Amino acid sequence: MEQQKLPNSTLILVFGIISIVTCCCYGVLGLIFGIIALVLANKATKLYMENPEMYEGFKNVKTGKILAIIGIVLNVLFLAYIIWAVSYFGWETLQDPERMQELLEQYQ
Repeated sequence: MEQQKLPNSTLILVFGIISIVTCCCYGVLGLIFGIIALVLANKATKLYMENPEMYEGFKNVKTGKILAIIGIVLNVLFLAYIIWAVSYFGWETLQDPERMQELLEQYQ
């Protein structure tokens, strides 16, 4: 019997990488890619576990799942940091570099 490639195994890996790379986009874009990669990885894992000898490419799925989890954690941390900065300094202060510099000098 010829092995066939697991569906979306390469896509899961790519989305896991993108979720880490885009973690500095306010934490939203990478979070979306990470969640999609995690959902697809869970579906692919379930499919692979039903009939392991029929599919190949499970290493990509495992790697993509790990990268997606790391990406989700990084994006949640960055999103929490952005929310804290906006709540602490205010949106207007964050957009005004001179005012932000004054506040940072004041706290040193």
